Amino acid sequence: MKNDNSAIARVPKLLSTEPPGVDGAAPPGQLSPGVLWGLLGVVAFSFTVPFTRIAVTGGLSPVFVGTGRAVVAGVLAVLVLGAAGQLRGRLTGSQWRRLFLVAGGVVVGFPVCTSFALQDLPASHGAVTVALLPAATAVITVLRTGERPGLRFWAAALCGAVVAVTAGVLHGGTGGVATGDLLLLLAVVAGGIGYAEGGLLSREIGSWQTICRALVLALPLTTLCAVLSRPADWSVVDGPAWASLAYLSVVSMFLGFFAWYRGLAYGPMVQVSQIQLVQPVLSIAWAVLMLGEPVSAATVLAGAGVIVCAATAVRSRS
Repeated sequence: MKNDNSAIARVPKLLSTEPPGVDGAAPPGQLSPGVLWGLLGVVAFSFTVPFTRIAVTGGLSPVFVGTGRAVVAGVLAVLVLGAAGQLRGRLTGSQWRRLFLVAGGVVVGFPVCTSFALQDLPASHGAVTVALLPAATAVITVLRTGERPGLRFWAAALCGAVVAVTAGVLHGGTGGVATGDLLLLLAVVAGGIGYAEGGLLSREIGSWQTICRALVLALPLTTLCAVLSRPADWSVVDGPAWASLAYLSVVSMFLGFFAWYRGLAYGPMVQVSQIQLVQPVLSIAWAVLMLGEPVSAATVLAGAGVIVCAATAVRSRS
């Protein structure tokens, strides 16, 4: 091909072999490729909450953090799609409508809502958001695809969500429902739609193509919002805030989705989505190490319970 001589072009080419549009189960005793790719994405996402907290408390507004990261990732997406010769790729009308849902959910909705919420809530409490995402993704996936996971799956998923939410509320110590909690709930709904729809669309147009096209689709809006919400005085923004925004842009908003959507595309989607039950545990751990937030014995025990529930859900079969 004409781009074979370009080192940049070979990167997306290596990723172009997409998983089949069917759920791929692994042999007994082995983790499926979908689970492994999904786990890689979850590790990348687990730093999102603490880094967002650092960014919004370091001089950057929530809107700028939520949309600025999408602008940087959108520029990277343009470069990758251009290097792969897919910048003008054709999609069907249905695919464009679903791509709008992906963009609205994971490019705009989830980042902006969590950024506003984490102005007032500690990062450990914000981890409650991702505890509900697996359940939301699973429900939306069932409604969209007709997948019917067994009772064992639903029991493990529900138990994991309850334990993770309890851990986040107790650890956050906010005492009741605040505006930030409602914003986190909106983020869960938006993220669940974006994850489920993005996973399904990845089976048709590719995993990295899905997130790249969603970022490019939202780029005019995110650029406008980022410009309007830019800091009035750039000198008040500290170094950690800029470093956090860089991670959110390149990893949380871009590379992490390469792995996550690829995992969902491999499937089984309802099982792979439950790997995210481990994410709040990791996020709380990073909040303790990076922000010095206190951790209780109850949180540690709850974290162990979440991991057990996640493992049960992932290994269950429809």
